[in-house]
Amino acid sequence: MKTSYKLPNKEGYYGKFGGAYIPEMLHPNVEELQSRYLEIMQEPSFKKEFEEMLRDYVGRPSPLYYAKRLSAHYQTDIYLKREDLNHTGAHKINNTIGQILLAERLGKKRIIAETGAGQHGVATATVCALKGLECIVYMGEKDIERQAPNVARMHMLGAKVVAATSGSKTLKDATNEAIRDWINHPTDTHYIIGSVVGPHPYPDMVARFQSVISEETRKQLLAKTGSELPTKVIACVGGGSNAAGMFYHFLDEASVDIIAVEAAGMGLNSGLSAATTALGKPGVLHGSRSIVMQTDDGQVVEPHSISAGLDYPGIGPLHAHLFASGRGIFLSATDEEAVRAAFFVARNEGIIIALESAHAFAALDQLTLSKQDRVVICLSGRGDKDMATYMKQMTMTNQL
Repeated sequence: MKTSYKLPNKEGYYGKFGGAYIPEMLHPNVEELQSRYLEIMQEPSFKKEFEEMLRDYVGRPSPLYYAKRLSAHYQTDIYLKREDLNHTGAHKINNTIGQILLAERLGKKRIIAETGAGQHGVATATVCALKGLECIVYMGEKDIERQAPNVARMHMLGAKVVAATSGSKTLKDATNEAIRDWINHPTDTHYIIGSVVGPHPYPDMVARFQSVISEETRKQLLAKTGSELPTKVIACVGGGSNAAGMFYHFLDEASVDIIAVEAAGMGLNSGLSAATTALGKPGVLHGSRSIVMQTDDGQVVEPHSISAGLDYPGIGPLHAHLFASGRGIFLSATDEEAVRAAFFVARNEGIIIALESAHAFAALDQLTLSKQDRVVICLSGRGDKDMATYMKQMTMTNQL
């Protein structure tokens, strides 16, 4: 029987990566999720409510847009999966709706989350407001400063935003604080992890909730082109939830190139990067075995990216397996390349994209494309939250 790239084994491993490496105090929480998540997700009432909320509240299906001017420039066919048009402005809402419905069925009244760029924090605060649940979001102090619009949104939605002031004061540190909270509140709290990271079953659970992206894409591409399959799918990867969703229903299609784009920061050899597969090695981070940027003695190396959502020293175990097995093609884009790509898309397609998504677009300049290609890029979020960074870049380059 052919092995699927999509699914972990019963212990939560994708190849050599995954599992649940957790403190003893978290075992009851994680074991409850492991024993219940598939059963709950397969309940007809859960499926019905999840699908209705995605349609009526989020606004799905998100469009698959033919980018005419980008296609002309690169002399190929380029389609954008418009996750930026979802309610809250990114793909994150797909997962938070799924997990909030799960939390309700587990009887949890208190919700915690971590966030980098703030999109997952906003999505979590949104569904908590909708369901009337207490919401605490942990966010790096540095990210609170550079993603102020999203912090304001979380406050308006009634969430408490707690600054992580240790380490690099970014996503890694926010995740550490959220895990500490969960240990201290084991019975009434559900931790909504925002990416395909963490102990099993989170990588599988989040990937399943986000897989609606590629499920829709197949149907939409068939309607537009007569074929369900692109030749290439591209997505940015930090932890990797938008990429997992974009890749999911293409992973077992050998004809489709899977292209993941990491954040090279100031350059791969600069010491200021977040390109995990280029710089990391196998290790354990935040509850699972994956590829991690670390020193020879196992200390996590602080990452850097201009995009808060990619500023993470590891990747999810699914993506680590795609890299190690050769199923995925892993590229990287620097801060400068991402910003340049964002301006190019804005001025050619009239879409201001998130800095995270801009890394995926930057990869177009690294690929050999033909007129026969059908390329789908996951436009994972809109760029409103990044306008201060974009304005700074325009001032520096006298583009205002």
